Amino acid sequence: MADPWLTIVGLGEDGLEGLPNASRAAVQTAEVIFGGPRHLDLVAAGVRGIAWPVPFDLAPVLARRGQRVVVLTSGDPFWFGAGGSLARHLAPSEWRALPVAGIFSLAAARLGWRIENSLCFGLHAASFARLRPVLARGARVICTLRDAQAPAELAQWLVQNRFGAARMIVLEALGGPRERLRSVAADAFDLTGITTPVAVALECSALPASAGQSRAAGLPDDAFAHDGQITKRPIRALTLSALAPRAGEMLWDIGGGSGSVSVEWCLMGGRAVTIEQSAARSANIAANIGSFGVDAQMTLIEGRAPGALAGLPLPDAVFVGGGGDAELYQTLLPMLSPGTRLVANSVTLETESVLAACHAQHGGTLMRIELAQAEALGGMRGWKPARPVVQWSVML
Repeated sequence: MADPWLTIVGLGEDGLEGLPNASRAAVQTAEVIFGGPRHLDLVAAGVRGIAWPVPFDLAPVLARRGQRVVVLTSGDPFWFGAGGSLARHLAPSEWRALPVAGIFSLAAARLGWRIENSLCFGLHAASFARLRPVLARGARVICTLRDAQAPAELAQWLVQNRFGAARMIVLEALGGPRERLRSVAADAFDLTGITTPVAVALECSALPASAGQSRAAGLPDDAFAHDGQITKRPIRALTLSALAPRAGEMLWDIGGGSGSVSVEWCLMGGRAVTIEQSAARSANIAANIGSFGVDAQMTLIEGRAPGALAGLPLPDAVFVGGGGDAELYQTLLPMLSPGTRLVANSVTLETESVLAACHAQHGGTLMRIELAQAEALGGMRGWKPARPVVQWSVML
């Protein structure tokens, strides 16, 4: 760390004037300066400046190892910036980072919001659906956006998803001479002439109490695209309880159907690979990945297990949605590491017998779930039973 060849410099809209001495010295003595065109102009990089390639690629930076190199990023390089990407490729002795206040810190400072109570999203290249799980009455969200058209597109998305009462504070060119803040309700958005870089803060106190997505396991069935092949809400809640999701863990969802179990697993902070052999159902799963904004966490593989499992990163938990056959478990179980949690559901006598045999051999819990729902019966009401579900859950 005494003399790294690479310095990652956080830069604000006030350019060199806003930099501390160490950052300014790094820029002044650099042989090569990488950054976006706007960043290079802010520090007057001249012939030393090299704009990032399109598509973005770190290779030109790494090829300069041994020279005095500066990489310019916006604000804090490790808040949705290039810092994390660079650090993965370098030894600790090769680099240092010199951050300044980033967009999220500046936005909170202008709005008087506690940043620890605000949710921060980088949506330059990500779907607005990433916001869906967190928007609710009282939420405060700050998100960086791609370009000048993005705030209007975000307003349209908010209205389409019944968040039109949210107040949008459009934050333009924060920290520099062009800084401007303007506020408008999403359903009345009419702002023009937006200056980049741009971020939007969402203040959701005006949303109705019913707005937003429940954090409990077992979302409504009609929240998902499906053809009827879906783990129904109460069974899904019991299944997720048995799977015991933890942040960052990997789930294999074998026989995804609609992908509802995987989606909810990801909404709880996990990652999932969903295996589905039907092309039509795979299309529903893809639609659910997009609409719930879990595209960074959930991967769809169109294929059939156990063959489709080859080469996948080992899971922390496995869900078998259709019970599976004996061949599946004979191949699957030896693949899994000790401590892996497995949950399998069955609705047929044949797959029930397979799960009963697995329970006899491997232990765990075998549970029969019987549910009934009140429905009209003539002029009165009666109970209509659902097909019973047998569930085997075990820690291997």
